[in-house]
Amino acid sequence: MAGSLSLQHAGDAKLKRARTPNPRSVEIGLSAAIVSVANEKPQVLVVRHPGKRDALPFGPFDPLQHRTLETGLRSWVNDQTYLAFEYAEQLYTFGDRGRHLMESGEGPRVVSVGYLALTRAMGELQAPDTVWGEWYGYFPWEDWRGAKPEIVERRIVPALRKFAAAASGAAEREQRQTRIRLCFGLDDLLWDEERVLERYELLYEAGLVEEAYHDGRVGDRSKLPTPPLGSSMMFDHRRMLATAITRLRGKMKYRPVVFELMPPSFTLLELQRTVEAISGIRLHKQNFRRLMEEQGLVEGTGKFARMARGRPAELFRFRREVLGQRHAPGVRLGARRTGV
Repeated sequence: MAGSLSLQHAGDAKLKRARTPNPRSVEIGLSAAIVSVANEKPQVLVVRHPGKRDALPFGPFDPLQHRTLETGLRSWVNDQTYLAFEYAEQLYTFGDRGRHLMESGEGPRVVSVGYLALTRAMGELQAPDTVWGEWYGYFPWEDWRGAKPEIVERRIVPALRKFAAAASGAAEREQRQTRIRLCFGLDDLLWDEERVLERYELLYEAGLVEEAYHDGRVGDRSKLPTPPLGSSMMFDHRRMLATAITRLRGKMKYRPVVFELMPPSFTLLELQRTVEAISGIRLHKQNFRRLMEEQGLVEGTGKFARMARGRPAELFRFRREVLGQRHAPGVRLGARRTGV
């Protein structure tokens, strides 16, 4: 495969070469939400072309060359980006008609198996047109670390209330109102950080994100919010990313996957900031430290990190023995800061 091809172009080119004229045929693609955290910012690897929407890396599954779907994923990601990751898990199979082609009916149906991958690598990327995209740029309503995002009250909630009011009947209107309350924590309900996919799908159904226009759900682009509610992505890739964020936020609470994003040694504050970056909420510092001790997830290294101010901070490492000692060793978020 030509080295000058980007991930998206390489995957598309290989799929096109393999296409047959049979309109009932199906091709299998592999899409990856490759996540890393740097400077308290969760980021995802995207293919970015000037004037076009971002896309997640995508490559074809070759049943003759690849023993499993995951080996296929690791193979083309490594070949095209030289980016290695230890942790990967399958998310979901995305196969809606028209999800990959700009117009349904053009050639075989492309069914994409989505993966979540975690990496500590944040260096210069090798593949052309690939960059680290900040995921709160795609979902600006998901970052509650400072305060409730202004976009929620000023733009999203009013638009969703209009969507509910436009329902065809009382039952449908009540159902929409309930979804809005649950998704965005209205009427004294708590914000649930794990409802990322539900929130995005509600906005899509209401015709409030650009993907609704590109998919033909909204016929008039002028009816979309201005400016857009977050950066759109190609095909259904923002839905894939929402699925990945939902999975990571949930799984972090009962499996120690956050340590796949941490260096071998770290301070407890660095660990806390990484957890906060992923979850989008702030946590009480002392409660978080006590939680780490109770869970037995970390242990001191006996070394200290030099700090710009104040006393040196103790360095810790992930205590892998916990995997054989606890049924669900994860980072509980019961120590969240209130008043946001």
